[in-house]
Amino acid sequence: MRVAPAIELLPAVRMELEKLSRRRTTPLRVVQRSRIVLLAAEGMQNKEIAQRLAVAPRMAALWRGRFIKLGIEGLVKDAPRPGRTSEISPDIVAQLVAKTTQSKPAGATHWSRSRMAREMGISESSVGRIWRLHGLKPHRIDSFKVSNDPHFAEKLEAIVGLYLNPPEHALVLSVDEKSQIQALDRTQPGLPLKKGRGQTMTHDYKRNGTTTLFAALDTASGEVYGLCQQRHRHQEWLRFLRMIDQTVDEDKEIYLICDNYATHKHPRVQRWLARHKRFHVRFTHTSSSWLNMIERFFRDLTAN
Repeated sequence: MRVAPAIELLPAVRMELEKLSRRRTTPLRVVQRSRIVLLAAEGMQNKEIAQRLAVAPRMAALWRGRFIKLGIEGLVKDAPRPGRTSEISPDIVAQLVAKTTQSKPAGATHWSRSRMAREMGISESSVGRIWRLHGLKPHRIDSFKVSNDPHFAEKLEAIVGLYLNPPEHALVLSVDEKSQIQALDRTQPGLPLKKGRGQTMTHDYKRNGTTTLFAALDTASGEVYGLCQQRHRHQEWLRFLRMIDQTVDEDKEIYLICDNYATHKHPRVQRWLARHKRFHVRFTHTSSSWLNMIERFFRDLTAN
């Protein structure tokens, strides 16, 4: 009777194989291979392993030999398998990649699989495989904005510092205005929510004009102070600041985070702020509205 080669496992290797054989995230094929090696290390022959694991004897022999030759890596990684040789030459692949990255089709913004397939004389699936292989996604465009403000870093740190570590006995408000908000109302009153039936509303609505919402988001609690006005000049901005001044307790300092809109820097606004010492204004950088948290509130308000 032929005797299979013996396997002796170091403690660290045995522990790793046991982990692979029990871990839920391990692929089933790797679990089975690990169990074959563990049983082989106990002195079992290939036929005994095959009976225990309900596999073919040649499979037990295969993975015993693979482990002896390559170790654990030989169990985890499959050997390259033979297949049909690619009919697309490297030159065609290079031309396709260059055309994708360095040109655009006439009358279109980007290459599609069908158009590139016609251009290169290959199948659409081949175009898709080549694009995946090289990580190319012509239909996607990522936007970016680079600030040219020489003091960008220190301004950024000042605002983020207010978000993460606000001063004691102070209120940090992210403020801005949202113009041209439509005041909509349903054509008929709906029914309220009750047991067994959801709230109802008509699918159509009527327009009641537009308004400008001045809003201040308390970055600590999420509370929003709002004021609707017809216009968004410095007069309305001052009216909004006065409302905040009257609403917030007098013993608290107020830090305002707002953008560089001219209304926020009007001379009358500056004079008012100079008289009200508890107001401290931090302006975001130009083209950095993403830094102002109130913009997320306006986004959700507009989407809903």
